[in-house]
Amino acid sequence: MKVTVIGSGNLGKSIIAGLASSSLFDPKNILVADKSNENLQFIKESSGVSVTPDNNIAVKDAKWIILCVQPRVLKLVLDEIKDQLNPDQILISTVTGVSIEEINKTVPQNKIIRAMPNTAAIKQQSMSFITSLDNEHEDVSFVEKMFGTIGKTMIIEEHLMQAATVLGASSTAFFLRFLRALTQGGVQMGFHPHEAQEISAQVAIGAAALIEDGTHAEVEVDNVTTPRGCTIEGLNAMEHNGLSSAVIKGVMAAYQRINNIN
Repeated sequence: MKVTVIGSGNLGKSIIAGLASSSLFDPKNILVADKSNENLQFIKESSGVSVTPDNNIAVKDAKWIILCVQPRVLKLVLDEIKDQLNPDQILISTVTGVSIEEINKTVPQNKIIRAMPNTAAIKQQSMSFITSLDNEHEDVSFVEKMFGTIGKTMIIEEHLMQAATVLGASSTAFFLRFLRALTQGGVQMGFHPHEAQEISAQVAIGAAALIEDGTHAEVEVDNVTTPRGCTIEGLNAMEHNGLSSAVIKGVMAAYQRINNIN
């Protein structure tokens, strides 16, 4: 099988690197299309895949076509390639906020699967969401394997993609802002900024690992807190200042915003 990736920005590069290093595809069967010769040269040298600046050439023999472009250029790309597509080809869209129905208006004969990774894909630590009109189909399972090369995956219903964008992508920024606040607290206590950030980042990684097997977060919170200890004192001070409420309000504000836009 051959796969084409149209677009080689940060997300495209991450997906290409994941696929090229996996057992799903031989690098020689991965073709990348982009208008940037600089990007194509970098990808060819780093991943050993084939490259072309021509989208029509790129889609010609591909079973899978991954669209990694900005929303504003998606329609232009679809209009460019639609006459070259055959009904057996499957389009995988990573474009935020564009539904399967909208894409099928331009390419009605092709099956569309949506996939939404996050920026941690560059570290192969993405939380990616997969959806189609038939989530039970084997094609969806294979796409899940494809995106499993850059992190964890979850198959969801399409109506949850907006919520997934907030919880699975925007939350990266939410966590980093909290990590930044921890770092600032560490500096105030006496650590150098780079030390405080290293400590905070490792604590975040460790905390996530503690609940990776499904343990409830509050169980691990209880394991850290002791009667009249410093941890419960700090937690209660944060809650008195609205920590949980602020996070929930922030998540819901982002969710309302993305629904208003789309």
